[in-house]
Amino acid sequence: MTGFQRDEIPLVRGLGADSPQGLSFLVFELSLSRGFFMRLIVGLGNPGKQYEGTRHNAGFMTIDAICKEIQAEDKGIRRRAFCAEGVIGSEKCILIKPVTFMNLSGESVSEYMRFYKLSPDDVILIYDDTDIPTGSVRVRKQGTAGGHNGVKSVIWHLNTDVFNRVRVGINAKPKDWDLVDYVLTKFSKDEQPALEEGIEKAKNAVQIIVKEGADAAMNKFNSKVKKEGGNE
Repeated sequence: MTGFQRDEIPLVRGLGADSPQGLSFLVFELSLSRGFFMRLIVGLGNPGKQYEGTRHNAGFMTIDAICKEIQAEDKGIRRRAFCAEGVIGSEKCILIKPVTFMNLSGESVSEYMRFYKLSPDDVILIYDDTDIPTGSVRVRKQGTAGGHNGVKSVIWHLNTDVFNRVRVGINAKPKDWDLVDYVLTKFSKDEQPALEEGIEKAKNAVQIIVKEGADAAMNKFNSKVKKEGGNE
């Protein structure tokens, strides 16, 4: 039972290992810990209805869109994150939305990585970016947090900034606005079409990373950001 720790069993809340549901989940966990798991796809955001639809939750929105498209199976809250399991191409994936709130996102990400014995190469991080116009995305294989506290937390807990990320454009903040206040605003009605376009692009970028690699996704999406007038 390499890679599986008995003290992880209580994380199956309310389900005993002798129940059909509990046994099914434990088999899933065991199979992943034995090397069948391929990707950890993380969307950053804040939990709670008051944050739904805000700019800072673009990562959550993208995870929801991916889960819907691949018909991922909802696993509830595991290791301080909403969790779903599915397949992209030929690879098993776990998709998570940390419930730690943005600034502590790395805590949940690191728990998943330790349990499944993952490397940073297995991670795809999705988050909002004010340097990119709404409707556009940018793919990177490494880089600083760029002032994003959720990314900063992930970098600190992983002890590296070398991992794939998809940055979802949310437009630059107005001149006299505080950044924290701006990212917690909701998209206006006029921005909805561009938002939907951006989430669609981010969803597709993640799937291309899984199937073809980050370079293929960068070639497809990054040049478009420049042509549309966005910043890098």
